[in-house]
Amino acid sequence: MLVLKRECLTIIGTAHVSANSVEEVKDAIYEQQPEVVAIELDKGRYIRLKEEMAGIERDDTISVTNIIKENKVGLFLTTTLLSYFQSKVGADVDVKPGSEMLGAIEACEDLKIPVALIDRDIGTTLQRALNKMGFVEKAKFMYGLIASVLGFGDEEDVDIEDLKNPENIDELMEMFKDEAPSIYEVLVHERDAYLAGRLLQLPQDHVIAVVGAGHQPGIEKYLDNPETLPPLEELEKINDKKGIPWLKIFLALIPILFVVIFFLAFFNGINIAWNIYDFIIISMIMGFVGSILSGSKIQSALVGGVVAPLTIIHPLLAAGWFSGLTEAKFRKVRQSDVQNLGNIESLRDLWDNNIFRILLVVIGTNLGVSIATLVILPSQVFIPLFMKIFGG
Repeated sequence: MLVLKRECLTIIGTAHVSANSVEEVKDAIYEQQPEVVAIELDKGRYIRLKEEMAGIERDDTISVTNIIKENKVGLFLTTTLLSYFQSKVGADVDVKPGSEMLGAIEACEDLKIPVALIDRDIGTTLQRALNKMGFVEKAKFMYGLIASVLGFGDEEDVDIEDLKNPENIDELMEMFKDEAPSIYEVLVHERDAYLAGRLLQLPQDHVIAVVGAGHQPGIEKYLDNPETLPPLEELEKINDKKGIPWLKIFLALIPILFVVIFFLAFFNGINIAWNIYDFIIISMIMGFVGSILSGSKIQSALVGGVVAPLTIIHPLLAAGWFSGLTEAKFRKVRQSDVQNLGNIESLRDLWDNNIFRILLVVIGTNLGVSIATLVILPSQVFIPLFMKIFGG
């Protein structure tokens, strides 16, 4: 690993939605004219910013179908949450997220200075975070999303420039670490190491690094102690979660129990035809009702109802995904829907957002089917059958 000359490195810690950070970055580049400017971006985000600078508009349709088929729903929700937070703060201070990176790119192009992309791929970062999170952390994370969008929870007026104060950063990072340790580990600690490692790999001597202020202390710590850096290859791996998936096991046991009761009743000579009819009808009604009450199209509710009996028996399927996919056919989700989350000020604004509407259909359908699975079907179908089998 190449050893960076620390005396020739300038690290600029920025607030990602700060107008002052934009000017600070550009002034430093024009004044020092370094050999290279390292910025906290990965290739994907760099390309998007470059396209934005050139006025290129992408087809911003988001394929909800692909998100569900590729099992990236959690990743999409995580990205949506982070986008919402930055868009909301950026709207409050009239600065677009990433403006300081745009400023750095513009200055480098003006002076013909190369740009080095030193951040880890955002997809890798978020997937590693999701893999580390337990059920409780994920639940708290989803609560944070809903609370932020709906506008309830603790809100304080924050001076953006105060976010660059080292004392405030330490306090914020410690609070983040306490609230979501797994996310903190991946989004902060791992990226501190990754950013520092990429800086050490730069062959140039005179370097300006533009990073978020929250990463600066960690990066400097690693640069002072390079022997503590983990291999960058390890930080780029996406490993499956280890441990026993107790929630999946529990959810799988419920349909298995239902099937076992049906078979026991059948082999004991009990006529189960009407019980099967009840199972199908109750499942379909609850899937349909859950979907339609969540504001879905009638077609989505019908799909949710039809697949409900099958998804109850199959633990890896959820009726909400089918009704949600159908709803997505009628509600095209665009990047603007993600960005507009930051502008939501009322329930009406929320209701008009296609992302929220599709997710609401998914949740509503699954809730209806869950009520059927955990409450109605046991009391109306399976407990009576169980009593007949054992002579109750």
